[in-house]
Amino acid sequence: MLLYKKKGCVFSMFRTIYMAIYFIVYLIFLFPKEWKINKLEKEGRMQEMHDLLHKIAMNWGKSIVNATGSKIHVFGIENIPKGPVLFVSNHQGNFDIPILFGFIDKPKAFIAKIELSKIPVFGKWMERQKCIFIDRDNPRQSLKAINKGIKTLKDGHSMVIFPEGTRSKGPKMGEFKKGSLKLATKAKVPIVPITIDGSYKIMEGNKKLIKPAEVKVTISQPIHTTNLTKEDENVLSEKVYAIIKSHLS
Repeated sequence: MLLYKKKGCVFSMFRTIYMAIYFIVYLIFLFPKEWKINKLEKEGRMQEMHDLLHKIAMNWGKSIVNATGSKIHVFGIENIPKGPVLFVSNHQGNFDIPILFGFIDKPKAFIAKIELSKIPVFGKWMERQKCIFIDRDNPRQSLKAINKGIKTLKDGHSMVIFPEGTRSKGPKMGEFKKGSLKLATKAKVPIVPITIDGSYKIMEGNKKLIKPAEVKVTISQPIHTTNLTKEDENVLSEKVYAIIKSHLS
């Protein structure tokens, strides 16, 4: 048994190193795509540019997750309405963004921590996707980011937010940050709750070593925000929290 555990640990270390190298190599391969994206933007071919960005995002997400050996099971794709939506998801681990990029076929941007913007190539690519970066230590900047997110939704682009604000690194959900759903209520777009169940098992549950895991992603029915009363808005956060939590193992 001890020998088996040692072999498992060595294999996980090898997979973790492999993933780091894979991520760097993939970023290098994004350079030619960046040139093409710039060309489309300069020529005013915006729809082609956004279609290409979405294709790159899906390929990146799937390839990163598949490289871990993990299996992603998605339920409720039919619940995603047409047009811009605010995806509201729990946040278990670092692989949540690749999972949502790669396995939900709808163009989307993220409200993400500012540290991600500092990764070479990747940060610029996320910015191209209309992702918005928040400095959690700067309340004024965070407010500006939320207002920018509202405008992005009004302009017709879907977004993803993790209202817990940080990874839970386990099966339990943290509390939602106050006002996090104002993105949807101000922009008058549907809220689509998403439950990610098991992504922490890929890395956070293994002392930061990468292992294959079974991850279940459940997309619940949309909550429309156009005719909400004040009372509805007051309990909206608790309602969305309960829906997401109900699909956790």
